[in-house]
Amino acid sequence: MITIVDYQMGNLRSVQKAIERVGGSAQISSDPQVIANAEKLVLPGVGAFGDAMNEIVRRDLAEPIRDFIASNRPFLGICLGLQLLFERGYENGEHQGLGVLEGEVVRFDLPESYKVPHMGWNTVKKTQESPLLVDTPDGSHFYFVHSYYVCPRDPEVVALGCEYGTEFCAMVQRGNLYATQFHPEKSQENGLKLLHQFQQLKA
Repeated sequence: MITIVDYQMGNLRSVQKAIERVGGSAQISSDPQVIANAEKLVLPGVGAFGDAMNEIVRRDLAEPIRDFIASNRPFLGICLGLQLLFERGYENGEHQGLGVLEGEVVRFDLPESYKVPHMGWNTVKKTQESPLLVDTPDGSHFYFVHSYYVCPRDPEVVALGCEYGTEFCAMVQRGNLYATQFHPEKSQENGLKLLHQFQQLKA
């Protein structure tokens, strides 16, 4: 069973439906105890970094999420759920993140020919092998919607890179922690393959 963290940020049902489509079972929960005891955990999200962290703290979810990741059970962050893993973000001021990974979240600063947010399909480049990408060729397309991107302090955690006016990190992995800037639930076949591989991981 995969548990999807509900903190009122993002279309949780679309993530749940995508997991079910690849043969997994998923529940949506905002209960700290359910999250602490989950077999596998997904942290999705769409919206502002600071608002999301405020909601996570208000619901007493920060420590259960950190403790889950520390246990090395399979974890997947999606979009804002990737960004929240880092130490701080700079959307509408400076905000503290979960601090699971070292680094920060910054806004695209691009020539006028590039629209922000970065929205739509883009190719990714593998920087290391990943259990979630075994059936995904280099140069595969995924669907992005974001104005901010993560800057990991440790380049070893970067699994995929992407280019949109600048090179940025599209996916991280460390142990059983995985997180993507793109939306696998919106990325058709490639996204479903990634979710299938996550669902196959041993808890």
